[in-house]
Amino acid sequence: MENLKKLQLANRRYIKNFVNGMDDAHARYEEAKYEIASVVESNDVEQDHKLLIRMYIISSYWLEVWKNDVLINGKNSTTGLKQIQQVVFYQCMCRHIYKDRYPKMKLIDYSFESNMIGLIHLNMFGWSKEEEIFFDFISNYFGENIMEANDWKQHIWFVLELYLQYTNKTILGTNDHVHLAARSTLEDRDKRCDLIPEELGIYREVLDRWNTPDLDEITQLIAKMSDHHSTLASDLGESLEFGDFDYAFYPYEILFLLHVRKKQGLPNPNHFDDFLMNTPEATMDMQDPEPYPELDPLLRMIDDFYRKNYPEYIPNQHGELFQ
Repeated sequence: MENLKKLQLANRRYIKNFVNGMDDAHARYEEAKYEIASVVESNDVEQDHKLLIRMYIISSYWLEVWKNDVLINGKNSTTGLKQIQQVVFYQCMCRHIYKDRYPKMKLIDYSFESNMIGLIHLNMFGWSKEEEIFFDFISNYFGENIMEANDWKQHIWFVLELYLQYTNKTILGTNDHVHLAARSTLEDRDKRCDLIPEELGIYREVLDRWNTPDLDEITQLIAKMSDHHSTLASDLGESLEFGDFDYAFYPYEILFLLHVRKKQGLPNPNHFDDFLMNTPEATMDMQDPEPYPELDPLLRMIDDFYRKNYPEYIPNQHGELFQ
């Protein structure tokens, strides 16, 4: 990357953002705990949408835990990251309950982007049972009110298409140029599709050659991806693609590519010389598979409530999950 100093300054801002956030996150978590317990203990099904609305606070708490562990305390810990993806999973399962009752419900931190990130992480963690349930949900409701897909981020469409090709699955009947199929399908359904990109830039180049056996070729492609990500992350808080404070310096799209190539027995670079691929988040060790963490107690409370009150609640069809 040409402007390394700008990238490093952005990274310092990124880390500083989490230095003093743990106390506030814990206080919000405790407040949510009181509100959730109030609905659950009274079994108030008329107000139970509040359970779903408060779930972002659980995710925000575990985001702070993860960042504090990895960025501030120097721990090689994936616990918070795993808890975040569990919240994403249950947000979808609970959103399904309200697809007809509250069709226009909007939730903080619930998006096509977060769902795609959740899907690839369930795959990387090796949590196959939950991954299959989650993929079926995404596929069944793709473009609908509980899985709106009008997303502008090129790398999100990249990870979805790479996932489909790697797992030999399809969405909308295809695993090739999925973003274009989504634009066409949603337009035919009179649903918004104006933000979906028409081309994927470097990511199309990688998708065309992601399973190359040539180590030099994949190394060059990854270098291009890293440079692209780094340039956009340098504009922290401004870039739409990689400017957010949640994942700006966590190159999950590259890590997922490395993961699927490893699972396919294809060669990967054994070291990287650039800044991005040597950040603490990029160099976390993941086990294969990752052990399940104990489910967050508020998520457990919410899951138990929906299992009890809604036979149509999707997890009821699959028994115990995340264990």
